Amino acid sequence: METQPKPDEKPKATGWKRSLAIRFDRFVLRMSRKWLVWLTTLVIIYVGLPFLAPVFMEYDMPIPARVIYGIYDRLCHQLVFRSWFLFGEQAYYPRERAGLPVGSFEDYASRDPFFRNVDVYTLDYNLIIAGGRFVGNEEMGWKVAYCQRDVAIYGAIALFGIVYGLLRRAGVNVLPLPILVYVLVGIVPVGLDGGIQLLANPPYNGFGLAWYPLWESTPLFRTLTGGLFGLCSAWLALPYLAESMDELAREVSRKFERAGIEP
Repeated sequence: METQPKPDEKPKATGWKRSLAIRFDRFVLRMSRKWLVWLTTLVIIYVGLPFLAPVFMEYDMPIPARVIYGIYDRLCHQLVFRSWFLFGEQAYYPRERAGLPVGSFEDYASRDPFFRNVDVYTLDYNLIIAGGRFVGNEEMGWKVAYCQRDVAIYGAIALFGIVYGLLRRAGVNVLPLPILVYVLVGIVPVGLDGGIQLLANPPYNGFGLAWYPLWESTPLFRTLTGGLFGLCSAWLALPYLAESMDELAREVSRKFERAGIEP
């Protein structure tokens, strides 16, 4: 007599469906075991590609450079005075109000025809558009296709991913960063640095308050606050993600074991 499946029991897949299900489960198992390597690699590529744009420009390959600039233009403002430069006289060109002992953006931009019809001293809509589109020149070098803060954020995430992976391999149980620490160390500094700078410029102009600081962040502050935000974000998220992936790997492994199949 043919055994009928129980009402609450799903019929087992056979033939090509079974083969496809096994392949999918094997893929899920590999992903759940190697997710950190893949994720960290993707972040490294993501933060590394913007540095290829100035390299392509320097070696007279503008087409791939423009492709990279175009892709990251959707992800970052790419303002010339808040980005790194390669192959030029300086590594960065801050606005005069930053008060740094290097050549200012205004000095260099006023000599470039690209900014001929732009007021380089006022951070208005025209300067934001021009400052994002400008990729550099032979004197200044060529702009990295990501701003300084974003380079620090994703660079810190990639670095923590590497360290976290080594610690896990060594058997060290890294606990998630407490939420309060994440807020105080990861969010507050970057919020203050970017927020005070934002409100100090048009259209807010410090709300007309005489005591409001005319704050223009520097590469050091952008890197420090961005790095803290990226580090804390990764420290908060990766342990939770690892816990979920480990449980998924155990579940899929048990599934193979019950079926008597090599994973």
